[in-house]
Amino acid sequence: MKKINKSLTVIDFFCGAGGFSEGFRQMGFNIVQGYDHWKPAVDTFNHNFNLQCEIKNILDFENSIEEIENIPNTSIILGSPPCVSFSSSNKSGKADKKLGLRLIKTFLRIVAVKKHQSNSILEGWFMENVVNSKKHLQEVYTFTDLNLAEWALENGKSPEDEALRLLSNTFIINSADYGSHQSRKRSISGEIISKRIFIIPTPTHIEKGTSLNSWRTLGQLINKLPPPSLKPFVSDIIDPVYPEIKIKAIELTDHFYDSGLYECEWRQSKELKTNHHCMGKMSFPENLDKPSRTVTATKSGTSREGLIYKSDYIRKGDGEYRSPTVREIASIMGFPITYQFTGNLYAKWRQIGNAVCPTVSRALALEFLKQNDYSIPEKLFVQQEINLNGIINLNSFEEYIFTNPPKRTKDSKYRRHPIKDGNLTVTLSNFNIVSNKGDIRKWRTSIQYGTGVNFKHQEVSDGFYKSIEELIKKEVKEGEKFIKIINNGFSEKIANSSLMQKMYEQQKSENGKREPTYLMEDLKKIINETELDKEIYTQDQSNSIFKFKEKIPLRQILALYGVNKISTLANKTLN
Repeated sequence: MKKINKSLTVIDFFCGAGGFSEGFRQMGFNIVQGYDHWKPAVDTFNHNFNLQCEIKNILDFENSIEEIENIPNTSIILGSPPCVSFSSSNKSGKADKKLGLRLIKTFLRIVAVKKHQSNSILEGWFMENVVNSKKHLQEVYTFTDLNLAEWALENGKSPEDEALRLLSNTFIINSADYGSHQSRKRSISGEIISKRIFIIPTPTHIEKGTSLNSWRTLGQLINKLPPPSLKPFVSDIIDPVYPEIKIKAIELTDHFYDSGLYECEWRQSKELKTNHHCMGKMSFPENLDKPSRTVTATKSGTSREGLIYKSDYIRKGDGEYRSPTVREIASIMGFPITYQFTGNLYAKWRQIGNAVCPTVSRALALEFLKQNDYSIPEKLFVQQEINLNGIINLNSFEEYIFTNPPKRTKDSKYRRHPIKDGNLTVTLSNFNIVSNKGDIRKWRTSIQYGTGVNFKHQEVSDGFYKSIEELIKKEVKEGEKFIKIINNGFSEKIANSSLMQKMYEQQKSENGKREPTYLMEDLKKIINETELDKEIYTQDQSNSIFKFKEKIPLRQILALYGVNKISTLANKTLN
């Protein structure tokens, strides 16, 4: 006979908006407490779980047994220590890991006390973090490792006894495998105490369906939500993730507003996604035929990581593309449409991006119930009603008027290349790429070989383009046509160095001259439209143009000509 699970209780550390808890609640667990140090997150947690939790710094438990003993005893302990210091996007993964490790150890210290105390009721614990955190975990943590040596002696244990086994109980889990509309890989550690190990939940979906369902795609989710551009209407909508939830469309929060991006914003993101100097190509806009990429905690329409969709409004330039709405990313993460988030747009976004996917935590909860022979709920426990008390609803039902484009800071650095080909880039910049310094009044032509840390770098002097004109005419089928276009039409749009910098900072062209990011796009188009007899040019050793490579894509020779023409003309008036 199955055990009844009505009394199973959960406490959530670094609870954030409550994604970890939500998955367990959906499987019938009782959420009794959440701890977090950020007020908007605590407010959201309280709002959705009908609790009165207070702001709390988890490091308060780092050295105080009394603080830990005051924590309610529960069946399950959850924790998702902040991942920013372990993230590969944080200073290329070189950020200081000390705080992250302190927070993890503090969480494990709490778990160890609750697991090993007399008359413990703890039946399982789970911890979530980014993938990179796994490499910093120990296989075994003793009581001494967790600053519990004295506590261990007082409780009849040796300080060097195993308190928790971690690394072998840590696995990388992809949310797409559990029905999420997002491919989000995270490190999950834990233990089902009755089994003394962490058991990975059985996936419900697979990338390409065979015996299992195929991964759910971003397009499937977006198509189930009404377009954000719609005006108020009264028909019902069904939750794209939880079909048992039906609400009036007018009740759908944080969705009916214009999230369009200025052209200068989405163009920067497009460049970083499709033509980054050292990283691979990404889709722009998002690929609707796959699960969404990972929702990040920072809302950005200019970064490589930012999610960008085609706008529902018929516009060119400003507003042509948009960020997802808050409701869209919440559904991508697996929150029900009845789940509400407190604070402004950026606070809501951060809460959602930092959350644990409820689809994943629900899978963990289900596996726990199975392994302990508890009864499985016949249906999910999801909130059917909407509570808007204290909630700022982002809906405006208005089209945004684009009148104030963002500007770059003064003396902003510029680095762009027209094409990446042959593991080469020919770059226009206003600083020295190797030293990361330089007079921003001077524009530079340089060549980068490779994309690794130790890439080779070649500076090219102004006026060099003249020395390769004959080569282009000889080796490129439409070489003469290319040179004519560059020197008649393109060159006239190149400003002097100070105006180039000003236009770059203002993010707009003026006086018939082209802002430098547009110049690079113009050059790319000219290169791609130039017909070639052959793709590769083999250099003569006696006349090496590209110093560190013998075989050069002809398109890169065209790029060198165009980029050097820009820097030469821009610097012409410099003293």
